[in-house]
Amino acid sequence: MRICDLRNKQVINACDCRLLGCVIDIDFNECTGCICSIIIPGPGRLCGLFGHDTEYVIPFKCIRCIGPDAILVDVCLENVTQKCV
Repeated sequence: MRICDLRNKQVINACDCRLLGCVIDIDFNECTGCICSIIIPGPGRLCGLFGHDTEYVIPFKCIRCIGPDAILVDVCLENVTQKCV
């Protein structure tokens, strides 16, 4: 699988079966080439009309399964790093 194949895959949280969004970026270690985390846009402002204020940074160790159309993660959103955009 190529890194570009991860982009735009839907991310589903296995804890509450909620759709979190689509992968917009990844964070990887330049020395080892290993993926450290995936980045997903957070909740939108005013019903999603005006973009997003934050992004969810989900560590790669929380990914349970990568399928052809979706990525299954096991995270508690309160414990996930939120990065301001």
